[in-house]
Amino acid sequence: MRKLLVLSCIFMLCGCSGKLTKIDGEQVFFAFDSAEISEDAADHLDAQAYFMKTHPEITVTLQGRCDERGTTEYNLALGAFRAGNAAHMMTYYGIEPERIKTVSFGKENPIYPGTGEKIWALNRNVTTVVNGL
Repeated sequence: MRKLLVLSCIFMLCGCSGKLTKIDGEQVFFAFDSAEISEDAADHLDAQAYFMKTHPEITVTLQGRCDERGTTEYNLALGAFRAGNAAHMMTYYGIEPERIKTVSFGKENPIYPGTGEKIWALNRNVTTVVNGL
C-alpha cells in the first residue's frame, strides 16, 4: 500500500496527466499532398491549446513545412495551408487568433535532413514555436 502511495505521488509530481508541459517544438504531421488535419493531429493541437489556455502570456508561430518533392511555389502554398489549418483548429479549441502567427517554409527549411519516404513523412509537418524564447 505504501509503495502504491509513493508511486502515485511521483506520477503527480512528474505531471504525468496526459497534458503537455510545454509546446515549443511540438509537431503535427500530414499525409502526402494534403493539408487535412488528422484525428491524431487534432488531438495534439487540442493539447497545445489546453497548454496555451493555462499560459495566457504565450503566443506561437505555426511553421508549415513540406517534403522535398514538388515545386517551391507549390510547397510554399501547401505549407501555408497546413499552418493555417492548424491555426484554425487552435482557434476552434478556444485560442484567440491574435496569439497565433503562421509561416510557410515549404520545402526550403526542412527540420529532418535526408531523403526517402521516412524523412519525407517527418518533414510534412507544422511545428509550433513559442514566440520570445
